[in-house]
Amino acid sequence: MNDAQAKQTISLLIVGADIATFDDNDTLVRQGAIAIDGDTIVWIGTAAEARDKFDAAETLRASGMIAMPGFIDCHVHTAQQFLHGKLPSVRRKGELRSPMWQRYLIPFESGLEPEDVYASGIAAYSAMIRSGTTCFLEAGGPFPDEMGRAAGDIGIRGRIAMSTMDTTDDLPAHSRMDTADALRRSEELVVRWKDHPRVNAWLSLRQLMVNTEPLRLGMRDLSHALDTPIHTHLAEGTYEVDFAIRNWSMRSAEYLEKTGCLDHHVHAAHSVLLSLNELDLYAARDVSACHCSLNNYTMGRPRLLEMMRRNIRVGLGTDGAATRASLDMFQVMHGAVLGQQAVNGTPYHCDPPVTHEQMLKQAFRGGARAARLEQHIGQLAVGMKADIVLVATDDLDQFPNYDPIITLAESAVGRDVRDVVIDGRIVMKDRELLTLDLEPMRERVRHQYKTIMSRFDLAIGDPGDAA
Repeated sequence: MNDAQAKQTISLLIVGADIATFDDNDTLVRQGAIAIDGDTIVWIGTAAEARDKFDAAETLRASGMIAMPGFIDCHVHTAQQFLHGKLPSVRRKGELRSPMWQRYLIPFESGLEPEDVYASGIAAYSAMIRSGTTCFLEAGGPFPDEMGRAAGDIGIRGRIAMSTMDTTDDLPAHSRMDTADALRRSEELVVRWKDHPRVNAWLSLRQLMVNTEPLRLGMRDLSHALDTPIHTHLAEGTYEVDFAIRNWSMRSAEYLEKTGCLDHHVHAAHSVLLSLNELDLYAARDVSACHCSLNNYTMGRPRLLEMMRRNIRVGLGTDGAATRASLDMFQVMHGAVLGQQAVNGTPYHCDPPVTHEQMLKQAFRGGARAARLEQHIGQLAVGMKADIVLVATDDLDQFPNYDPIITLAESAVGRDVRDVVIDGRIVMKDRELLTLDLEPMRERVRHQYKTIMSRFDLAIGDPGDAA
C-alpha cells in the first residue's frame, strides 16, 4: 500500500494554528491541525502528524493563528441592525423615554418591509462572522423567514423567531396580532424550518407586558408539543418587575412558575433583576439565560457569577446593534468580566471573581448549552460540528503571544478574526466573505434608509435630522 492509499480522504484540513479547544480538559495543541470531513471534526492533533494521515480536498494554512470555537450570540435582534447609531442622536435631543424596547425598538420594527429585514439579516450576520460569531439566537422580530433566508445565504448557523404581542395597549398596529394567529403562525414557522441543516426556528414571547396569559399558556403547550424553546425577555428592567408585582403580587419568574410556564424550554434574555428565589427557580427548572453585558449593567446588578456557579445554562449576547452598535462578542465577553469585577469584586475588596479565560469558556460552552447545541458546538473536539474561527496574532497589541488562551481572552477583538469555517465550509478567508456579494444589501440600504428612518421618526414623534 503506497502513501496516497494509506491516507484518509477528508474535505478540509486546517494546519499550523495553535488550537484552543475549550474542551473539558482545556486542551491546547501547539502548531496543530484539524481534520474535517463534511460538516464534522474527525481528528485533532499536530501539524506534523497530519501530513502523513490525510489527503484533503482543501487545505487552510493557519500558521501564526489561534483556532477557537465560534461564538454563540445568545440574544440578538436581527431586524434592528439599521437602527445602528440612531438612538444616541435621539438622546442628544433629550431624555430617551422608558422602556426603550417599547418606545423605540418596536416602533422601528413596525416600519420595516420584508426586504428590509432580509438586508438587515445580511448585514448583521456578515458582521457576526467577521467578528467570530458562528451561531445566533434571534430574540423574535418581524418577517422571520427573511432572517432565515439571509442566514441560509450567508452560511451562518442560527435560530430565528417571530415576535408575538397580542395586547392592544400602546403598540403599533403592524406589531400586534390575535392570540390564535400568533400561535398558529409560530407553529408553522417552527415546522417550516425544522429540516434546515443550520437554521431552525424557535418560539418567542416578546415580553410579559405585551403578552396575554392565554398566549403564554399556548406557547408553553406548543413548546412541549414541538420540543422547541421559547425565547423571551425576562427580569429585564424595573418596569417589568413593577408590572408583575402590580398585576400578580409576585415577581416575573415567580409568576411564570405559578402558571406552569417556567421550565427547561424557556430561554430568558437579560435576567438582570432576579431575586434569590427566582435564581433558585432558574436552577430547579433548568431555565437558560443570556447575559448581555453591554446593556445589562444599565438595568441593574446582574447575577451572572451566581448563575455560573449554580451551573445555570447562561450564555452571552450582544442584544443587537441598536443599543450598543456592535455585534463583537469579544467586547461582550470583556464587558462581562469588568461588570462582574465592579459588582462582585471591588465592593468586597477581593480579587477578580472571574477571569477573562473563564468568561471566554463560558461564552463558548455556556452559549452552546443555552442554544441546546452542546452536543454539536461550543468546543473543538472529534465528532463536533466544524464551526471554527481562526484569530490572527500578528498585531503588536498581541505581541508576544506567550499563551494563546490569554491572547484570545485579553488581547483579541473581532477585527483580529481572519478566517471562519461554519459547518465545515470556509465562509470567510483572509477577512473576505466568500458566500455572498454584499453589494445588493448595501444598495438596498442606500435606496431605502431614508424611508426607514422617516417612518421611525414619525412613529416616535421625532422630527428627525434636518435634510
